Amino acid sequence: MKIKNAESGRSMIEMLGVMAIMIVIGIAAVEGWNLLNQSLKRSNVQDDVVKMVSGVRGLLGGYDDFSGIDANTIFAAIGVSNKNPYGGKYELSANPADKKQFVVSITGLNVSDCEYFRTRAWPDSAIFRASNRKLGGAAAVPANCGDQSGKNTVRIIYGE
Repeated sequence: MKIKNAESGRSMIEMLGVMAIMIVIGIAAVEGWNLLNQSLKRSNVQDDVVKMVSGVRGLLGGYDDFSGIDANTIFAAIGVSNKNPYGGKYELSANPADKKQFVVSITGLNVSDCEYFRTRAWPDSAIFRASNRKLGGAAAVPANCGDQSGKNTVRIIYGE
């Protein structure tokens, strides 16, 4: 009588195949997490800008101009930190060219997020309304969002 020697187990090729599938799934999960994180940061910035604009208008709307704007007072009154999710800051100031306008600045942006905020429609901004809804309403510094070190700034002008 012959005894069969049946080996059970996995071959090296099967194990490598399983590992390759796991690596692909892991890469997809990391990319999905990064996209979710980026979307969350952008959404937080947009919400913060809306709060800042509402706060400035609520606190200073009765004045003829915004030359006396005090960013620290505005941030304290509306409960928003001047730090943004990108490691930069939010800044509020009167528009030097027109004191009946104020500027919301978002600093510390990388190139892709700078481009996103520069081209996004800011419906209540002065530039958006003046362009008959053709321009996004924001300007970038540098103009092309080309600072690779993450020092790009987007400025949005509000007011008359």
